[in-house]
Amino acid sequence: MTADATEQEVREHLLLFIRDTFLEGDPHGELTVDSPLVEWGVLTSMNTAVLMNHVHTGMRLDIPVERLDPRAFTDVRSMAAMLCGGGTARE
Repeated sequence: MTADATEQEVREHLLLFIRDTFLEGDPHGELTVDSPLVEWGVLTSMNTAVLMNHVHTGMRLDIPVERLDPRAFTDVRSMAAMLCGGGTARE
């Protein structure tokens, strides 16, 4: 992922990762950008750590600690907004 990735591209990447990693591929297609991830039990403490590791290593984005906001993890749309608004891509 590059620093100039659009928020839409980040949302699509996050959806794919969450579906494949936490939802066994989401065979019924229930996950959307507005799905309540914590409320549905998708983002537990451990899953959030796995996701942040993927953002850092897989997407190659560094997120400043001061930009991390627990409210940004409510859904994919909020996460993408946080990542696009405060992250920096690494080479």
